[in-house]
Amino acid sequence: VQLQASGGGLVQVGGSLRLSCAASGFTSDHYAMGWFRQAPGKEREAVSCISSSGGSTYYADSVKGRFTISREHAKKTVYLQMNSLKPEDTAVYFCALKPGQIILSALRNDVSYDYWGQGTLVTVSS
Repeated sequence: VQLQASGGGLVQVGGSLRLSCAASGFTSDHYAMGWFRQAPGKEREAVSCISSSGGSTYYADSVKGRFTISREHAKKTVYLQMNSLKPEDTAVYFCALKPGQIILSALRNDVSYDYWGQGTLVTVSS
């Protein structure tokens, strides 16, 4: 299984970016996905997660109302639309995949995931 994350870049405060994460080598339609980020000198944190069905989502308080997670089953791709970006959103963003069903609360924990993408850098300049 491989996860290919893309869409990062340099953006000004208040700008938008859309991250994508495409899964390959995974045939099942039952999997949850999440986005995490790690800023320099900080621990990795959960940003947003989406359940296998897509019916349940989680957002960190710091991104609620600004970020939107979605998924496209046919392409085995998850997206993270990031609006109103702030300097504190600067980080390397990682996508992760958890096969099968799992309760949403567990998806906030990075140890719940089996597969990880390589990360994409988001830099928000002021």
